[in-house]
Amino acid sequence: MIDPLPELSTEQSDPRFSQIDRLPTEQVARLMNQADAEVPVAVAAAVPAISAAIDAIAARMAEGGRLLYVGAGTSGRLAVLDASECPPTFGTDPSLVQGVIAGGSEALTRSIEGAEDDAEAGAAAIKDLEVGALDSVVGVSASGRAPFVLGALGEAAARGALTAALSCNRGAPLSAAAEHGIEVVVGPEVVAGSTRLKAGTAQKLVLNMISTISMVRLGRTYGNRMIEMSPMNSKLASRALRMVSEITGADATTAEAALDAAGGQAKTAVVMIQHGLDADAARALLESHGERLSDALSG
Repeated sequence: MIDPLPELSTEQSDPRFSQIDRLPTEQVARLMNQADAEVPVAVAAAVPAISAAIDAIAARMAEGGRLLYVGAGTSGRLAVLDASECPPTFGTDPSLVQGVIAGGSEALTRSIEGAEDDAEAGAAAIKDLEVGALDSVVGVSASGRAPFVLGALGEAAARGALTAALSCNRGAPLSAAAEHGIEVVVGPEVVAGSTRLKAGTAQKLVLNMISTISMVRLGRTYGNRMIEMSPMNSKLASRALRMVSEITGADATTAEAALDAAGGQAKTAVVMIQHGLDADAARALLESHGERLSDALSG
């Protein structure tokens, strides 16, 4: 039996956009822009729930746990995107933050919509990752009821993992299945039911918050600087050099020499310059302060 969806706000048709196929391009663009402006307001209403989830996630990560996102379709692609940005931005091991999408890696570039209906596959993905009590699993689904995601959350909860859910409808089953339910209610889409639009934008904003603030809590920034980033190209190498110079007040030549000796690790280079240490001693000092640069500089 086909499950009816009309009661979901993300599935309804907004009369404001009922004639978009007859309007000039600029007018449609302005309508979309106006609709998109509603998204941050909806996210703001969910900030208390978002913050509570982040605090719980960061606490487990501080004990050695992982952050795992699980989603299907657009939600899954956004989840994988957010996870994949953590290693270059925060210098994390790729296993620390991971994204799981229904249908596997093929679903990243080709729609495999039926995969979201397989709850057993969602549970199997959690088993395959050997999720444990220190891990956090965040289910992401615009509708808030994708079986793949529900199956994953159920298995994660059974294994003692922290569970959170991000959806765009009120009273979502996903919220009931998780310890932390985050509902960002964005309402009907410009193209009815196309949740890659406002719902997708909302999910991206919240995922940005979850990963970024968790990393801030874990000491992987220094102020608002990406002190743990990996300088894997010329742009990032230039950014690392500028960052070391700004933090220490050292000239570019001194900063570059320290970075070279530190193997490109900006955090280590800063400690080397500030405390007059070699790379090994700087790393030891950082380790003794839980890898927090602010503590290492003041200690």
